[in-house]
Amino acid sequence: MAITLNGDTGITTPTYNGNTTAEYLVPVTSFKNKLINGQFQIDQRNAGASVSVSGGAYTLDRWNYDPSASLSWYTFQQNGGSVTPPAGFSNYLGITSTGANTPTSGQFSVVAQYIEGFNTADLAFGTANAVAVTLSFWIRSSLTGTFGGALQNSAVNRSYPFTYTISSANTWEKKSITIAGDTSGTWIGATNGVGLRLVFNLGTGSTYQGTAGAWAGADYRSATGATNISATNGATWYVTGVQLEKGSTATSFDYRSIGTELALCQRYYQKSYAQATVPGTSIGINETIQFSFGTAGSGIIGTFVNFPTTMRADPTLTVYDIAGNSARVTILDTGATSTNNITLNTSNGTQTRMMVRIFGTSAAGMCFMYQVSAEL
Repeated sequence: MAITLNGDTGITTPTYNGNTTAEYLVPVTSFKNKLINGQFQIDQRNAGASVSVSGGAYTLDRWNYDPSASLSWYTFQQNGGSVTPPAGFSNYLGITSTGANTPTSGQFSVVAQYIEGFNTADLAFGTANAVAVTLSFWIRSSLTGTFGGALQNSAVNRSYPFTYTISSANTWEKKSITIAGDTSGTWIGATNGVGLRLVFNLGTGSTYQGTAGAWAGADYRSATGATNISATNGATWYVTGVQLEKGSTATSFDYRSIGTELALCQRYYQKSYAQATVPGTSIGINETIQFSFGTAGSGIIGTFVNFPTTMRADPTLTVYDIAGNSARVTILDTGATSTNNITLNTSNGTQTRMMVRIFGTSAAGMCFMYQVSAEL
């Protein structure tokens, strides 16, 4: 039988050849990629702008900059550097070193994706039935040599350092790494916690480096001797087509529709702003969420907002007025910015909706925008 790949949807479809016996009905699955936004289409927070971030901040959706301290050593940008992506891709994550920063033994800086336990439980890590996974990606750097990264458990006390080689500067190269399943340690099962951490090294000291190609009971973020991008001022590191899949073979990239990929990202972060608008931007009143009584209230006004996607957990909430001020709403009656308290109602299923209330006003209504986060 033949297999037809529908690249836009990430779904493979078997073609019937007239046989009806079981061996001719090959099961084909979609969503083989454990990672979300692996082709870097979605950038809700920054809308394509270059950003310099410090500890624990998200760059493009689902990709977190994770340093040991507040190390502002890089800029991050969707399509940073404006190079042509490899065939089949339109976007990439571009990272540029902003100085010559050699990490001390106890420092690390990595870009990472934390994968939810519900999406990794089938790997059975931590048991005798643990299965291998294969990581594949396209990489381009101004540097050449051996680079590193790691897979880790949620407690970061089990790590598998890996290496990959960049042979030609400023050239896209495809890499594939197969990693044996870990039969030891404690791994999160089918829960909404961190099931698996994938990290790519940007700048890591010796304490967080380990021998490549084997599981270890330690917190290793990179392989011993791997190149640190942070050490070269202006060094670039671009990546796209990142896929982590079950099995020992790298298969074709799991393309998903833009709507599907956005919804997957919105489980962890979403906003009421247009996708091309950074939260906190001043906008027109007609772009906002509006709530009106029609007549003035009695000191408290509020409204529910239903989320387009159910979130991983009860989110943190930031509300903005039309000028982009956080923790404020705009009063519809006067156009004034409220200085009253805004509270999030946490007793009404906040994975699916939120309540915004303000106190001490007799206004007839309000308007606002928001962002909510339930990141791992």
